[in-house]
Amino acid sequence: MADTGGRVLAGNAVERLPSGGVNGVPTERVPRAARGLRERLARHRRAAVDLAAVAIGAFDVWFWFAPDAELYNYVLSVIAVSALVLRRRFPFLVVLLTVPGFFAGMAQLAAMIALGTLAREKLLSTQTCIAAGLVWLSRFFLWPPAEFLALPWSTHLHDAMYGCIVAGMPIAIGLLAHAREELSARIAELAASRERERLLHAHAVRADERARLAREMHDVVSHQVSLIAMQAGALRISVADPDAKRVAGTIRTLSTRTLDELRQLVSVLRTTDGDDSPQPRVAELPQLVAGAGIPASLTVLGPVDELPAPISGAVYRTVQEALTNVRKHAGCAATSVHVQAEPDELRVEIRNAPPVLPRECPTLPSGGHGLVGLQERAALLDGTFEAGPSDDGGFRVAVTFPLARQLDG
Repeated sequence: MADTGGRVLAGNAVERLPSGGVNGVPTERVPRAARGLRERLARHRRAAVDLAAVAIGAFDVWFWFAPDAELYNYVLSVIAVSALVLRRRFPFLVVLLTVPGFFAGMAQLAAMIALGTLAREKLLSTQTCIAAGLVWLSRFFLWPPAEFLALPWSTHLHDAMYGCIVAGMPIAIGLLAHAREELSARIAELAASRERERLLHAHAVRADERARLAREMHDVVSHQVSLIAMQAGALRISVADPDAKRVAGTIRTLSTRTLDELRQLVSVLRTTDGDDSPQPRVAELPQLVAGAGIPASLTVLGPVDELPAPISGAVYRTVQEALTNVRKHAGCAATSVHVQAEPDELRVEIRNAPPVLPRECPTLPSGGHGLVGLQERAALLDGTFEAGPSDDGGFRVAVTFPLARQLDG
């Protein structure tokens, strides 16, 4: 496509998304870089949290250090603290490794951290319930058993209640963290879906605009260019000057080529239905018929000055396209345009006689979109459309638009 110095829009050549990117390149690179940065920060944050968990567990063991403890108490406590490094990959196994350190050692916080991680990953599953029971039992039961049996019942009750807190608090924190992650994920999905919705809306608006542009281009440009071609053909036949004949033939050739290119362009732009409010009205039909370049008559009956703008514009476009089709396919055939407005409906009928003198008025190329566009206009306004050969060998186009509902609205 040649560059004419302006901005050319061809298909999806230029696409400005709601987020500000063109063709998706900037808007794709920025989120990709942001996701990479977030992933790196998340990895560093997880490493820092794991290190903090080990440090807290080690501090808890050091804080409850007992000089008279046995060697196995220290070994089990160290194993419990060291196992926290694997709490994300094997949460239930880590809980099982920390329970002995809590039961017969000083690693209470290590067991609580492992239980919270398990609740965050597995929620209230069977493993979480078993792990919670083991942590509660580690807090309730004292080692050695002789000391546990020597305690009064009030101490047992106090230890049982405190064990519920020790086992329940990590589960509550883990469930809260899981809920927060789920909420963040849902918010991110909602933001992504809203962005997709905005993008789809932009595409729909663009498709409607393309369809409207295609219909208007076909109605206006095709009408004028076919008129030029018809006048050039008549001039080439009527004049005797060879130069004038050559110029008229060139004009007709260029007009015919323009109609072919217009047909191709309309086929590209015509992607979906589009609604619009046409500017021309029924009052401009006399000028349209007078300049049609063919013998045509116009009859308008009834009150047409107060018609709704969409219906009035549709009537104008229907007559315009019908006259264009007569010039394309019927040459200089006589044509009659009849418009009648009644209280509940508006009828438009265009009839042309059989083609006459086809050599003097040769046909023009057709894109096949004219009648389709007229049918779409009628359907958008709840009207009916008919088109087909007439009994006398000509062609008839008839459209009926309901007026009662339009006027009531």
